[in-house]
Amino acid sequence: MKRIFEAAGFLLTLCGVAGLVHEWFDWFKLLQVVDRLGWFEGYEVYANIVIAVVGIVLMVASERVGRTGGNGGRSPSVVTRRAPGGDGTP
Repeated sequence: MKRIFEAAGFLLTLCGVAGLVHEWFDWFKLLQVVDRLGWFEGYEVYANIVIAVVGIVLMVASERVGRTGGNGGRSPSVVTRRAPGGDGTP
């Protein structure tokens, strides 16, 4: 699941940056998502910035989830071992 979020975050960041490059320099139309949607007419730069930031946040969040080890941030359980005698008496 972590890899899926990392890949989605990377693609969103790439689409946002590619959209900014397209808006500012008028080239690199390959990953232009915002231009193909008519909703953002006049707000293409802001929409591309938001897409790039959401992608970065998604990548950082997937790293944070991966670091906890899947136990929800709790500390690992402590395992106690007995002495070789078996009953714990000295």
